[in-house]
Amino acid sequence: MLSNSCRYGIRAVVYIASLKKANGNIGIKKISEALELPTPYLAKILQQLAKNKILLSAKGPNGGFSMLRDPKKISLLNIVEIIDGNDFFNNCIFHNSTCSYIDSQKIPCPIHDEFGKVRAELINMFSNTSIYDLATKAVDTGAVII
Repeated sequence: MLSNSCRYGIRAVVYIASLKKANGNIGIKKISEALELPTPYLAKILQQLAKNKILLSAKGPNGGFSMLRDPKKISLLNIVEIIDGNDFFNNCIFHNSTCSYIDSQKIPCPIHDEFGKVRAELINMFSNTSIYDLATKAVDTGAVII
């Protein structure tokens, strides 16, 4: 469903948000070690999130990443759209087009109606789940060790 890049980005943003009480930036090596993710790959993902004004990126000896926006105002859907786009939420899984195009031009796929309901629930969940919510749950459950 989500690409590895997207999953890594979500995990990293949740990790950074969970460290919100810490002063300063969190270095890429610390993030990649804590999450057991490859540093160069993760750095590219986090730069993409910084470019889209989710994270703040600082270079130098005290550089690293920190939250630019309030985690309460960043939805899971925001992260997914930045990294993976919204094809999953718009495209038919059977035809090579958007479901809205299929609705008006072709016969819908065999699971169109069922998947439409699931897709609506997913969009709702991703839209209404904030990074703050995920960070709080991750810390409370021990999924993120700070």
